[in-house]
Amino acid sequence: MAQLDRPRETLLAGLIGRGIAASRTPRMHMAEGGAQGLSSVYRILDMDAPERAELSLSDMLKAAEASGFDGLNVTYPFKIEVMGLLDDLSENARTIGAVNTVVLKDGRRVGHNTDLWGFAQSFRTGLPEVPRDHALLIGAGGAGVAVAHALADCGVRRLSIHDSDPDRAERLAAQVAANRPETTTAAVADLAALFETDRPDGLVNATPMGMAKLPGMALPAALLDPALWVADIVYFPLETELLRAARAAGCRVLPGSGMAVLQAVRAFELFTGRPADPARMAATFDTFDHPAPIAAGT
Repeated sequence: MAQLDRPRETLLAGLIGRGIAASRTPRMHMAEGGAQGLSSVYRILDMDAPERAELSLSDMLKAAEASGFDGLNVTYPFKIEVMGLLDDLSENARTIGAVNTVVLKDGRRVGHNTDLWGFAQSFRTGLPEVPRDHALLIGAGGAGVAVAHALADCGVRRLSIHDSDPDRAERLAAQVAANRPETTTAAVADLAALFETDRPDGLVNATPMGMAKLPGMALPAALLDPALWVADIVYFPLETELLRAARAAGCRVLPGSGMAVLQAVRAFELFTGRPADPARMAATFDTFDHPAPIAAGT
């Protein structure tokens, strides 16, 4: 559990990333803050927006500090880059080498990783009792490093890792093997060959493929069959092309909503020093799928 400091009475936070205009994170944080009596503001800081075209990640951190932000969430493609701009790291962020939450306090920037816990809890709840002898992770970037360690923590015995950059997949395989020696790891370059010779029990997409900004799938739909479980960490859109294809093939699926909510629960605690209500934050997340009715006369 996160170490909680003295609770704050306000929350000023934001999300830095690219292609994040549709993120559900702001509403979750502000609704939870409001439910706890906090004055809450959570801003989208999309680096793809024209007004930020000339700004660097370092510029954004400096601007957030100058504006009095309590913290920032960090998403694609900055989870690794941000580490070089911080004063300190939590143990899990240092171990896995990626940060998705930055707490700004007393002139210091401290990085944390709430993705690992968020994915692990979502996986245990959403895909209980699925076979875990062999899993495939697609994507070895900032989200992938957290998911790889989470899969090991959830009992995956063998983990194959594929990335568009083979060297990055090799590095992550070595990292997980060192940090989680009970899990056997290997980088794989040819997904079709893997499915033909050593078919995994399930797979996780930890790439940005499937986001509204990057539509498509990270593997051919022809590789899917009913014996496979399929998880995606993308959550906008919630039903990615991969999940649609997996459902059509009869696979058990895990959408990115669980990880999105649970990582936000932990981040809220780090920002405010207050425990968050996971069910309440999940209910807020779900309101995106059920728009509020338009009042008469509007």
